[in-house]
Amino acid sequence: MTEVVQCSLCPHHCKLREGQTGLCKARSHKNGEIVALTYGEVAAWHLDPIEKKPLYHFYPGSWIFSAGGYGCNLKCFFCQNYEISQKTERGQQVSPEELARLSTENQSIGICFTYSEPLMWYEMIAQTAPRVKNQGGKVALVSNGIIEGEHLEKIIPYLDAVNIDIKGFTEEFYQKYTGGKLEWVLNTVERLAGRVHTEVTTLVIPGLNDSPEEIRALAKWLARLGVPVAWHLSRYYPMYKCNIPATEEGKLRELKKLAKEYLPYVYLGNMPGENTTYCPKCDREVILRGWSVKMKTEGGKCLYCGQKIWGIGLP
Repeated sequence: MTEVVQCSLCPHHCKLREGQTGLCKARSHKNGEIVALTYGEVAAWHLDPIEKKPLYHFYPGSWIFSAGGYGCNLKCFFCQNYEISQKTERGQQVSPEELARLSTENQSIGICFTYSEPLMWYEMIAQTAPRVKNQGGKVALVSNGIIEGEHLEKIIPYLDAVNIDIKGFTEEFYQKYTGGKLEWVLNTVERLAGRVHTEVTTLVIPGLNDSPEEIRALAKWLARLGVPVAWHLSRYYPMYKCNIPATEEGKLRELKKLAKEYLPYVYLGNMPGENTTYCPKCDREVILRGWSVKMKTEGGKCLYCGQKIWGIGLP
């Protein structure tokens, strides 16, 4: 009988026979063990503004080298990065040493693991991040947050900032539309918040996760974390297998207003002009984001009233 090996990286715990590949398309059973098919290969890399991640309160106005491999452990039919997340191809060869070196070039502040689901590129993160930190660089992660806690704990010491997708706030949404579980993601956010600079993104899809009740419930949950977070409500556009019309801008503005009853730092993604940071105390503009980033802070405080503005790397 063919031996079955269980992958331990994420809560799906795929049980694989020799030669079988897991749900993520990035991990397989070979010669009695689980191997990373995408190790040493990159699907995409680029120098990006930190705001593109999005990370609005982490070294605003800076640039960061960004890289990711193929594969993902969710099957979202609305995936915005399906070209690399929903398949595995031969990527460009790269080593942890080379990634660490590239993270120091062109005024990059470090490296961001992103684009598809970087946690499926786990070994590359685990071997690259310490090298970047040893060079004095910063390490960021943009992820769906689905990973077993024991593996997350091993890389947390090397993470400076994360943006975690909370795709909806009901188990029904996750199980029906993503193939995952909300519980898994919330556990990850709880582990990270207060230990790593944490921001959250929710792609707001009409009719699926855009009810005021659901947005209010998630806003309350984020507030109960007891530590500051920024929340990005991102405008959805039809993509991959989903032809639902794009989110109405007016609806997003209403949801932002609702969320700000509980959280001081709420933004609208994919909507120009909706990314300014306002002082929680005097409501004046303190970080303006456009073609360039203008900051009206001194010592991390509002220039107008002296209120501390949450974040890392603010002047």
